[in-house]
Amino acid sequence: MLIRFALLALGAVTLAQAQSLAPIKVGVSGPFTGGSSPMGVSMRDAVRLATKEINEIGGVEGRLLELVERDDQADPELGVKVSRELVEKEKVVATLGFINTGVALAAQKVYQDARIPVINNVSTGAIITRQFVPPKHPHNYVFRNSAGDLIQAEMIVADTVDRRRLTKVAIFHDTTPYGQQGREMLEKFLAQKNVKAVAVESFNIGDRDMKAQLARARAAGAQILLTYGIGPELAALANDRATMGWKVPITGSWTLSLANFIDAAGRNADGARMPQTFIEEANNLRRTAFIIAYHRSYGVKRMASAVSAAQGYDSVWLLYAALRQAKSTEGEKLRAALEDLHKPIYGVITSYHQPFNAKDHEAITLNMPVMGEVRGGRVVYAYDEDERKSLLERKKLAAN
Repeated sequence: MLIRFALLALGAVTLAQAQSLAPIKVGVSGPFTGGSSPMGVSMRDAVRLATKEINEIGGVEGRLLELVERDDQADPELGVKVSRELVEKEKVVATLGFINTGVALAAQKVYQDARIPVINNVSTGAIITRQFVPPKHPHNYVFRNSAGDLIQAEMIVADTVDRRRLTKVAIFHDTTPYGQQGREMLEKFLAQKNVKAVAVESFNIGDRDMKAQLARARAAGAQILLTYGIGPELAALANDRATMGWKVPITGSWTLSLANFIDAAGRNADGARMPQTFIEEANNLRRTAFIIAYHRSYGVKRMASAVSAAQGYDSVWLLYAALRQAKSTEGEKLRAALEDLHKPIYGVITSYHQPFNAKDHEAITLNMPVMGEVRGGRVVYAYDEDERKSLLERKKLAAN
């Protein structure tokens, strides 16, 4: 007991000292309102949680982290505007976020030009981390710790063709850059297995009637629907499919795990499968502590987007490690530290052992995500073997 009180007292002194120094400003950018808000809010709240934990142990070398949050409303033009504000007015040393691929591709140039790192902790567009690569650019300031679309599309196709033995597929995608790139990736990996979609259908953000597209896919003989879109439109797809009495399965990108899909589709969401870097199950000490802290802090029993929350949480600790190692807030030194982190970072998705290097700014590789499935209003492991293996550490694959 005396040791516990001594540690608490030491922490209080450290925190008091940190509060007297200038804080380190860190940007947080994402859609905190609108259709993409389950992702943005979940990410932001988990970033706040990790920041609180870091500040309670004295911050970074005695300086507290101060979050500067901006709502980009999933709008690329607004994303550019708030990024400039974070860099030019707020003087952030780095930014965490970008949920929507279109926003990231438009706005991360602001950070690249300013030579300030940005860690994409949700957006998945295949080109995200390859927009500013050498030799055209001396250094790349864009990092990511989410599963890119190349990973997700390969997993979706493998689950459909190899595990389920289904070859008559219909692709449903939204018309955003996210949906368009997702369709391209699905077609690429289907072609590698000599499979061509029997139907390719698109929809706009805000569409709530998918009956015409579904009727065409049904007439083409589709056995499964492969999706790339956001929650509300995917719920309309699932509900219209049920209304038609059509029982083909749905498999798609990770966004099928969003609360605004699961809640709006209700029982019609059951069986939907998607790649997941994190499933909200308390199956080790680190994940258990994170889940309990998140639920208690925000008064919820389920995260609106567990993947966004976990990736957001881990992104803070990755930046924290870079700040400590660099012993500086200068952008160039932070980038160099991120590219060569000396010590492992124990996150809730995985333990990160040198997650980045100068040529590779992707923390997640194909072996790390698993397939999730909606059952009874929650996302669970689609396969028992993945659940059994969830206690094993899935380390990043070495680059070829």
